Amino acid sequence: MARLRQHRRAPRGVADAACGAGSVTAVTSASSPTLAERLGYGPEDRLLIINCDDLGSSHAANMGVYEALRDGIATSATLMVPCPWSREAAARYRGEDVGVHLTLNAEYDLYRWGPITRAPSLLDGDGGFPRTVEDVWDHADLDEVRRELRAQVERAILWGFDVSHLDSHMGTLQLRPEFFDVYLDLAVDFQLPLRLSGPSTERVIGFPFRRLAAEEGVVFPDHFVHVRGPGSRRAIEHVVTELRPGVTEVYLHPAVDTPELRALAGDWASRVDDHDLVTHDSALRAMLDRAGVERIGYRPLRDLQRAG
Repeated sequence: MARLRQHRRAPRGVADAACGAGSVTAVTSASSPTLAERLGYGPEDRLLIINCDDLGSSHAANMGVYEALRDGIATSATLMVPCPWSREAAARYRGEDVGVHLTLNAEYDLYRWGPITRAPSLLDGDGGFPRTVEDVWDHADLDEVRRELRAQVERAILWGFDVSHLDSHMGTLQLRPEFFDVYLDLAVDFQLPLRLSGPSTERVIGFPFRRLAAEEGVVFPDHFVHVRGPGSRRAIEHVVTELRPGVTEVYLHPAVDTPELRALAGDWASRVDDHDLVTHDSALRAMLDRAGVERIGYRPLRDLQRAG
């Protein structure tokens, strides 16, 4: 598909600005039912998706994410299929709400992973995915991007995941129209919801990605709360008190404290704190209960999308 070729490219350096939006509003008209109503809730109900990114990136992440889903308050997660520990994540899977964290970057200096297809344009100089979003944009062949990302979704399905949704590692697919086109095609082809940032970022990026997704029948949360990297405690505690009606997604990067995690990730302490927040922090659970917040995963959105 070539939905977006009439729109200009986003300026370089837009990644931080585009991902830095706070909560965002839904694409609905005044007369149409809200997403909450379409899901069977009231128009004023507040629904929260608590997503765990980076499943499969490390053994520490696998342990942390599954504990957050099974014993904590997390409701969803996304798998990085190309990462070395993704197969182990598949072996641990028990039917949780897990989507695919579509991956074209490997951001660490000493810990590398690369494409699962033959994709020379998706490799940097030392054999892994590029470390930066800009490097992907500058060098990636879009046909190779399409093949690689489709293969990531298909491999997750082959491993037994009941894939619930799609999102994009480091926002690489959301910030340029030609890459968003691939992102949207996959959502349509596999009938899966998407993580999207908000209307304010459309003005910065330069194309109406939320409207384009809605026109294709793709479902996405009303509101999205961005956190700059791991360490989501303050943002999540704040959003609980300010949560608006509709469906809001927040995300974390939970991992348990291990020598492996400390060796590979300079932000390991924030990842450990994310795990503690959604697994052991009874105060947050109590805050959600007092506020009357309903926690949901992405599967209700997927079922709604597939029902047309």
